Amino acid sequence: MALVLHAGKTNKNAHKALIAAEYSGVDVKLAENFEMGVTNKTPEFLKMNPIGKVPVLETPDGPIFESNAIARYVTRLVADNPLYGSSLIDYAHIEQWMDFAATEIDASISRWLYPRLGFQLYLPPAEEAAISALKRALGALNLHLASNTYLVGHSVTLADIILTCNLYPGFAHIMTKSFTSEFPHVERYFWTMINQPNVKKVVGEVKQAEVVVPIAKKPSPPKEPAKTKAKEEPKKEVKEKEPAKPKAEPAADEEEAPKPKPKNPLDLLPPSKMILDDWKRLYSNTKTNFREVAIKGFWEMYDPEGYSLWFCNYKYNNENTVSFVTLNKVGGFLQRMDLARKYAFGKMLVIGSEPPYKVQGLWLFRGQEIPQFVIDECYDMELYEWTKVDISDEAQKERVSQMIEDCEPFEGEALLDAKCFNYDEQNLQTIYQHCVEEGQIVMVEWMNILSTDVWFWYNRRSHVDASIFVRPPMIIRKRCRSPSRIIIPATEPWDAAAISVVSVIIMASNAYDTAT
Repeated sequence: MALVLHAGKTNKNAHKALIAAEYSGVDVKLAENFEMGVTNKTPEFLKMNPIGKVPVLETPDGPIFESNAIARYVTRLVADNPLYGSSLIDYAHIEQWMDFAATEIDASISRWLYPRLGFQLYLPPAEEAAISALKRALGALNLHLASNTYLVGHSVTLADIILTCNLYPGFAHIMTKSFTSEFPHVERYFWTMINQPNVKKVVGEVKQAEVVVPIAKKPSPPKEPAKTKAKEEPKKEVKEKEPAKPKAEPAADEEEAPKPKPKNPLDLLPPSKMILDDWKRLYSNTKTNFREVAIKGFWEMYDPEGYSLWFCNYKYNNENTVSFVTLNKVGGFLQRMDLARKYAFGKMLVIGSEPPYKVQGLWLFRGQEIPQFVIDECYDMELYEWTKVDISDEAQKERVSQMIEDCEPFEGEALLDAKCFNYDEQNLQTIYQHCVEEGQIVMVEWMNILSTDVWFWYNRRSHVDASIFVRPPMIIRKRCRSPSRIIIPATEPWDAAAISVVSVIIMASNAYDTAT
């Protein structure tokens, strides 16, 4: 009698038992017409597993749930099965690696993948922690596999089957070649296992992800216009039944006037001699002699009574082991700070040439304290330690100047990147439209690039949100994603051979300055 496995054909947890059955010569069949979300909610299924999870193995002695338990059962149906090793120590090591595959590999991949698929709440700090934990686990695994073809002994065991099935969704959806190349022995091991005949028969062809699966967008809630109609119908009845009371009709039909939007407490502060937009404009327009022009101008403009300066330091810098994840984390923080754009200016530095990277920043806020609405609305704030700058301390004052300037090396270390919280997208669109109207656009096209490495002239001080205003004298490596826009001053020197792009927007060298 064949054992019946209740699960979908593509379920990686079901694959564990099916592959073990192929190696063991045990007859295990998938349940026919199984539909996830339907079959597993039926009373018959819930009798086998009250939680409603899959897979569930139906045996003559009763049902079994939990994928590793099912795989163990199938393996033990054959006496002296080599999948369980040939000695007590082999058995212990197999169980050891099965636990490792569940608690270190599967758990970390799930915490990275499932929020991106929309199954769990997506939080950038949680993703960063998951990636860090996964890299730590893969590092340990890579070290073991450097001198071992398989996990235990010289042939496939149940531990290899479990680990391969747990690695599969990672390789297929989020662990790109650039990610796994750090673990060459894990790569070799996975493709060796996935191409074993008994594994390939169950799993089929496997292709490694070229890009990390994008974050799923939540559907917007449907509108409910019926409520408005329900309110209107009784009003019509009142008009028909009580024609003698016309004065009551306007009162019924009249909608409550919208309450005036309360003013931001920062707008109620005494006027400051510092005009924030003047400083932002000076910062963006200064291309040479930055220390003499912009920094000197900042301290001349700065009003310690109307504004305050704050250093911030990321609390979990030891977890910043992946460069692009660290940069994305900082970029996300700046996006969520958009609510403070009118009242703040900021610089965020990603420091270090090797992981773990340090994330530190400088912020200029209206008022003497960090605005409470920013603390309440931007959850990233609690991930940083905040220290108010004492400008009477020359050392702190010089540190402020260096952070604004993107001084490199900064405190003895190289800068991986520096991001600026300055103008918003609306400003950029205004600038761009001005360039079109003034006839300063030389060529206008859009790029269509997915994760392409681009080398070009770039100045970090000019980096603002979606557009990149390119200026000498710095060449850095920048990862572009579609759609992205590059604006190159036509009169500036640049090496066309070094720019691997489909198309660009080229504007005259004075376009940005004229527009702002």
